[in-house]
Amino acid sequence: MKTLAILSILTGAISLLSLLTLHFTSPEFNPRWRMVSEYALGKYKWILTLFFYMWGASSLLLAFGLVSIVSGFWAYLGVILLAISGIGAICGGLYDVNHPKHGMAFALGVPTLPIAAVFLTYHLLNVGIISNINTLIFAHSTWISLILMALSMMLMFSGFKKAGIKWDKDSPPITVVPKGVIAIVGYNNRLLVFCYIIWVIYIAYLLL
Repeated sequence: MKTLAILSILTGAISLLSLLTLHFTSPEFNPRWRMVSEYALGKYKWILTLFFYMWGASSLLLAFGLVSIVSGFWAYLGVILLAISGIGAICGGLYDVNHPKHGMAFALGVPTLPIAAVFLTYHLLNVGIISNINTLIFAHSTWISLILMALSMMLMFSGFKKAGIKWDKDSPPITVVPKGVIAIVGYNNRLLVFCYIIWVIYIAYLLL
């Protein structure tokens, strides 16, 4: 378990470092409204691929470590969802934003993690495997960040629609946000990534 926890921490840290690196190597992608996946359209796609692979590996390593120490239906469901989230992150690296299966990667990786985080955190606290009550802050930050990203995405799409801009898979890339459009989905997307990976790293740290 200790080895898996250490590897989970290391891969999670590499993932976050990769994302931070992209912020500096690809400044043309405004983090205020451009999604993390859009870095694949730039010159450093390989760094984004590394980011997704390491994110997925971190989640899977934690899942493999937890499966032997948890018990009960809800805890095992949490482990399964954590593993699915990890697979989804890896798929995000395999299928970039232009690939038809990128949406599948999102569906596997994003909605599953908050459920896993809440189920597993409460279980680990209840059975005494971990005792730091602050862990709940990290667990609940996952679903809060997901809601914030969803709301900001709807707000931006609504603003684009009012501005007469069509944004779908057949539309040309949008390079400028029209005046009056509230576009902060990029910030919330990065907040989500941070909350997801930090929860994994923190749980792994507590299991050392």
